[in-house]
Amino acid sequence: MKYCWLGLALLTAYATPAQSRAKKDTSLFLTASPAILMESVNALNELYNFQFEKAEAQFEILKEQYGWHPLPHFLMGLCQWWRLTPIGHDEAIEKKFLYYMDKSIDVAEELMDNSKEYKIEAAFFLAGSHGLKAHLFAEEENRSWTKAAFQGKAALRYLEMCSENNYLSPELLFGDGLYNYFAVWVPENYPILKMLFRFMRKGDKALGLKQLQQVSANAVYTRIEAMLWLMRVQNSYENNQAEAFRLAEYLHQTFPFNPYFHRYYARMLYQRGMYVELEKESLYLLSQIDAGQFGFEATTGRYASFFLGQIYERASNTEEAKKYYKRTVEFAEKNNHIESGYSLYAMMSLGEMAARQKDKALAEEYFKRVKKLTGRKDALHKNVKQKLKDLERRKNE
Repeated sequence: MKYCWLGLALLTAYATPAQSRAKKDTSLFLTASPAILMESVNALNELYNFQFEKAEAQFEILKEQYGWHPLPHFLMGLCQWWRLTPIGHDEAIEKKFLYYMDKSIDVAEELMDNSKEYKIEAAFFLAGSHGLKAHLFAEEENRSWTKAAFQGKAALRYLEMCSENNYLSPELLFGDGLYNYFAVWVPENYPILKMLFRFMRKGDKALGLKQLQQVSANAVYTRIEAMLWLMRVQNSYENNQAEAFRLAEYLHQTFPFNPYFHRYYARMLYQRGMYVELEKESLYLLSQIDAGQFGFEATTGRYASFFLGQIYERASNTEEAKKYYKRTVEFAEKNNHIESGYSLYAMMSLGEMAARQKDKALAEEYFKRVKKLTGRKDALHKNVKQKLKDLERRKNE
């Protein structure tokens, strides 16, 4: 089980800006003057729109003024996190990300030890920083369950500390909402992790969902992250595709340079059978990849190519379908995801088209590859075994 829900639970919940004074009072990062409020919101919007240099320039100013607080260090790390989000793995970016998260942790621990009035605020950043590190260590390319579990446990401890206080800004309902939802969902779906929550407060999925909806509708700083998580939850866990699509469409339109939002929007178009819009979006994604735009990478290419293969196969445009199914496989090979569903079904379709075109040798080649890459209990494995039997029978006819 990945710890992504845990790390991102506090992703922007603590990204509240500083007031124009440097005096350390307990409201310093929970309230703001209108000018600072606007400046910070603009910087976060630049971040979500993948205009990282502009966002970092604002965060650097914040760091110069308030380097004693974990906020600016966390935000700088957040920029690196979003650089990683669409591409999945990059050692140089990960190194910078870990540097800022560790800096955020160090500063937050010092703040907690020396300024008791900041205990809860420091705990917010400690939960977020440890949680994001847990997510990174749980990713396939960095798989270290020991490190992930250690960081996740620390994040849970600090998140529990935060939950004991109910007087904080409504912005911070975000973390509480995700905790309430996933504290129930995780044990239900991963019984092996029940012990992790044994001594934690009980969650409430309905309340958590309601809190996320409140934040996405009314908050300033946490609004986009709440929308992002509502989109995922509604689509993957609540089976509410209509609401998930509404959120995906809004994020796609609001942040047109964010490749992750583009990719998710394309997936939703495919799920809903909106093929006219999907063709346009998929071609755009591939054009960005071919142009070398940052964040538009092999995973996005695999999705877009498969969607186009499906569209053209449905339209009986066999040659175009074959072209994009082949690109699907090429993208899968490029980032070692050849066993992904899109790749396997692309090869299956290529085999079926080859069989229809009487190219039995090519069809057999694709079918055998699918058979090798799937488990015996998989439906696709059973299906491709039958395809191979049919090919063999035709050879003998």
